[in-house]
Amino acid sequence: VAMAATRSVMRAIRVFEFGGPEVLKLQSDVLVPVPKENQVLIKVHACGVNPVETYIRSGTYARKPALPYTPGSDVAGVIESVGEHVTAFKKGDRVFTLETLSGGYAEYAVAAANRVFPLPDKLDFRQGAAIGVPYFTAYRALFQKGCAKAGESVLVHGASGGVGLAACQIARACGLKVLGTAGTEEGMNMILRNGAHQAFNHRDPNYTERIKACTGPGGVDIIIEMLSNVNLDADLQLLSCAGRVMVVGCRGRIEINPRDTMSKESSIIGVSLFLATEEERRECATAVLDGIEAGWLKPVVGLEYPLEKVAKAHEDIICSSGARGKMVLLL
Repeated sequence: VAMAATRSVMRAIRVFEFGGPEVLKLQSDVLVPVPKENQVLIKVHACGVNPVETYIRSGTYARKPALPYTPGSDVAGVIESVGEHVTAFKKGDRVFTLETLSGGYAEYAVAAANRVFPLPDKLDFRQGAAIGVPYFTAYRALFQKGCAKAGESVLVHGASGGVGLAACQIARACGLKVLGTAGTEEGMNMILRNGAHQAFNHRDPNYTERIKACTGPGGVDIIIEMLSNVNLDADLQLLSCAGRVMVVGCRGRIEINPRDTMSKESSIIGVSLFLATEEERRECATAVLDGIEAGWLKPVVGLEYPLEKVAKAHEDIICSSGARGKMVLLL
C-alpha cells in the first residue's frame, strides 16, 4: 500500500539513558505507531503521571525497559484506528487505558484492545487519564490482597494523591469506615470530600495518637500505605488484631520490630498491579466501570502540565509538599 511511504510523525517524550528528569527528551519526529492485530491506536488527549514512572526513568526500579523508550501508561483519548480482529472499538470512540505498548507521553499510543475501556461522556479526558493505575491499584490493595470487608476500618496513609483518593472512594462505596491522612489543610478537605469519614494531618507530631483516639483500643483493620519507608513502623502500632498493612508505595529502607506483628498476628503485604493475573485485571476493570456507572468513582485531577514541561512534572510528583489529586499531562 502506498500509505506506508508517508507514515506520519508525532511529538513524544523519549528516554535514551536512565537518570534524572532531564533525560526526558521531547522529540517531534517520532513515527506514529501502527496497531497490529488485537491492538488499537489512541489519539492521546491526556496522560496520567505516576510515581513509578520516575523510578523507572531513574534506572533504580526492578523493571527496566529497553532504551530508548517513551514513558506513560494511563492514557485517555479517542480511537484513531484499530488493528485486525478488534470489534469492541471503532475510530472516534472515547477510551481510557492503564497500559500502553508504545508509551503514553506522546500524541498517539498503541494499546492492547483488552486493556482499553470505554470512557463515558460524564468524565472528561483529564479524569480519564486519572483512572487506570490509581483505581486498579487501590482496588487490588483493598480487596484482592487486603481482603477488605464492609464494616472494617481502613486508614489510607497519604490519601490525597491519585491512589489515595481512589482508595477513599472505593472503600467508602463498599461500606468501610475510612480514615485518611494528608500533609496540608487543602489535602485534608479533599479527602473528606472524597469518601473519608475523618482526616488527619500527618505533619502533626501527634497525629498517630489522634488516630488511636479515633479507632479506640481495637485499632485499624487495614492500612493502605503510600510511603512505607517513613510510616511502616508507626503503622504496625495502629493495627488491630489480624490487621494488615498494604505496601503500595516505598522510596527506601526502614527499620521495624517484627515482634510488633507477632503481638497482633498482623501482616505486611506488598501490592504490585504489575503482577495481577488476567482474571484479577478483569475483576478490577469490572469494579471500576461499575463505579463510574454508579457515580461514586470521580477522579480528582491535580496539577496539569503540557508535554514540554514533563521534566517539571517528574520533579514535582516526588518533591512537592503534598499531593492534591492525580497529576496529568495534557496534549
